[in-house]
Amino acid sequence: MSADLSQLMKRYCEGDPQAFEELYAACAPKLLRYLVRLCGEVSTAEDLLQLSFLKVHKARSSYIEGAKPLPWMYTICHRTFLDEVRKRKRSKVVDVGGDVPEQSAAIDGRLAIETEKPENSERLNRTLEALQSLPPSQRQAVVLTKLDGKSMREAADIAGTSIGAMKVRAHRGYAALRKTLEGAKS
Repeated sequence: MSADLSQLMKRYCEGDPQAFEELYAACAPKLLRYLVRLCGEVSTAEDLLQLSFLKVHKARSSYIEGAKPLPWMYTICHRTFLDEVRKRKRSKVVDVGGDVPEQSAAIDGRLAIETEKPENSERLNRTLEALQSLPPSQRQAVVLTKLDGKSMREAADIAGTSIGAMKVRAHRGYAALRKTLEGAKS
């Protein structure tokens, strides 16, 4: 498949609009799943995916022909995610006070607290919160290796780092998650 993606990327870089559609169809689901797991919000991940593909489009002239395009795109997605994290850290939150907090609604329009929750939703929420609390490099390592099922080599290629560094990031991420989740049980 990577040979096919390399050919699609080559055609896209040469200006074939059909190649972009095929490339998007082949890569977008994987990249979106990755971004959802990084940021924990589908709507944000969809926005980041679109920004990432804009960056792919702008940077296509710097793509090295014959290289695997998917790790290159994962890197662009990851950097787009980091840009969003930095942007959110810089933005100021203004407390206007007195506002009524929004109530979460289920898909059928009823208040979320009125709907039945799965038995494991509390555990899932704790796990997702713990995952979000990890530093971005550790979160990326955990998402790639445990949630996406990538090998250490594939994860290292995507992150643009060595296999050893990816192993360290993953191990530290697992340890931090374990510590956080065990502390939440108490």
